[in-house]
Amino acid sequence: MAWRLLVRMRGAVWAALPAMPAWGLLLLVLLCGARVAWALEPLSVGLAIGAASALTGFLSSPRFYCRFVECCPTEGDGLNATALRLSLEKRLFGQHLASEVVLKAVSGFVQNPEPKKPLALSLHGWAGTGKNLLSQILAENLHPRGLRSAFVHLFLATLHFPHQHHVKLYKDQLQRWIRGNVSACARSVFIFDEMDKLHPGLLDAIKPFLDYYDNIDGVSYRKAIFLFLSNAGGDLITKVALDFWRRGEVREKIQLRDLESVLSVGAFNNKNSGLWHSSLIDRNLIDYYVPFLPLEYKHVKMCVRAEMASRGLRVDEEVVRNVADEMTFFPKDERIFSDKGCKTVQTKLDFY
Repeated sequence: MAWRLLVRMRGAVWAALPAMPAWGLLLLVLLCGARVAWALEPLSVGLAIGAASALTGFLSSPRFYCRFVECCPTEGDGLNATALRLSLEKRLFGQHLASEVVLKAVSGFVQNPEPKKPLALSLHGWAGTGKNLLSQILAENLHPRGLRSAFVHLFLATLHFPHQHHVKLYKDQLQRWIRGNVSACARSVFIFDEMDKLHPGLLDAIKPFLDYYDNIDGVSYRKAIFLFLSNAGGDLITKVALDFWRRGEVREKIQLRDLESVLSVGAFNNKNSGLWHSSLIDRNLIDYYVPFLPLEYKHVKMCVRAEMASRGLRVDEEVVRNVADEMTFFPKDERIFSDKGCKTVQTKLDFY
């Protein structure tokens, strides 16, 4: 009788597991154990209770529970630096600097058991050069569900903070949102896109969370990661890349020191940047200014091949060339860099 009872209950239990909190699992198992014990002969009651107790311990273990419900990474869930490097090599093209800086910065940060402050990266470059893609790759390697994770939070300036006269309200909301989510998961990731459209002064609200504090009101923010994406500084990066090209030097020789200082100054003084006169820069709370170089013709072709492969299509070099030839390049005479990066590759591939 007890066996038939367990069989009848099995389907309902497994269907409910993904949405059930830990205390619900424990309660369910206890109830099942009680029902089974009642159905068994008196001499077997002790055995049934013991089995239910063992099952309760198994189901309540994080290893089992996190198979069905997304869990915040623990100290033992370190970043797989090799997997991150391979993802960057396979999907991000023409950005040797960004790949190297982010890989080293994030790997070192996650492996540090006691970081002194949250990691703050400011990504700069023209549209279509890979800032959003890198953020996506990073999110996927930090949290299995990527941008859909409950621990990864994406803010779009034009969507979440559209009105200048509501800046004070946005500041309060932003502080509450960050405080609540870091309280739930210390390794939360916050991505701020369209920084060049963000109202100046808004990001000063998060300055306390990025500073060197052990905790604020009992909450430690030291293991969180903040990414700021901006088109600001794209002209400065292009100038450096163009100078290297005209001197006959390969772009891979461009180093972070060639760009980082001009990017920080440019972001601080650019009125079209959300970091204009920001205390985040003034107090040196941005750890790295990551430049994204303008993409060349060969990089656009790499983007086309990758898009075709992701769709399960056979890579046809004639189609690759036709799509790349549809892109526009600058400067007007040399035609070196794609003015839209790889941003319109998907739609142009649909045409062909």
